[in-house]
Amino acid sequence: MYAYLIGKVADVTEDNLVVEVGHIGYNVRIPGSVVPLLPPIGEEVKIYTYTSVREDALQLFGFLTKDDLEMYKQLISVSGIGPKGGLALLSVMSADEVRFAVISQDAKAIAKAPGIGNKTAQRIILELKDKISFEDTTLLRESEKASVNEAGIGQARTEAVEALVALGYSPSDSLRAVKAVEQEDMDVEALLKAALKKMF
Repeated sequence: MYAYLIGKVADVTEDNLVVEVGHIGYNVRIPGSVVPLLPPIGEEVKIYTYTSVREDALQLFGFLTKDDLEMYKQLISVSGIGPKGGLALLSVMSADEVRFAVISQDAKAIAKAPGIGNKTAQRIILELKDKISFEDTTLLRESEKASVNEAGIGQARTEAVEALVALGYSPSDSLRAVKAVEQEDMDVEALLKAALKKMF
């Protein structure tokens, strides 16, 4: 129905944003993680939206990036995950963290979201594992924009993340540790050692 809204922030609560567009205030349900990233009240914001239509309700769900919106659409395609469940998951995990959890079959990370138990987490992994690849992550998309030489660096970072996950670290912690390493001319081994120091 609506691809996105651009308007002024009129009001913000824990899970709801009111965007004023053309003197009309739109209630948009948002993940809790979005709240601290929003501009102050009165400032302009662009929110990518998903419209949920049910017999008894018409609701807008909003995200700051297209990537988060696409991840949300994938989540609610899973049987048993409704609009609120998808929102709850993206309140505690970023789109990339969800992808890494699915790829590495980290049900515990997914089950940390309110209202999502271990069985539901397993179902998310089962239904999304063939729809999500490591190449979909921001880490790889960033490397694709780079030159051939820099793309090689991107590959080293990717392999370092995969190695940390293989060592038993959570996908989200592994990604954060590798991103925290500032030197960009390292090979996989050096990058892995530096990232391991960031884990402690």
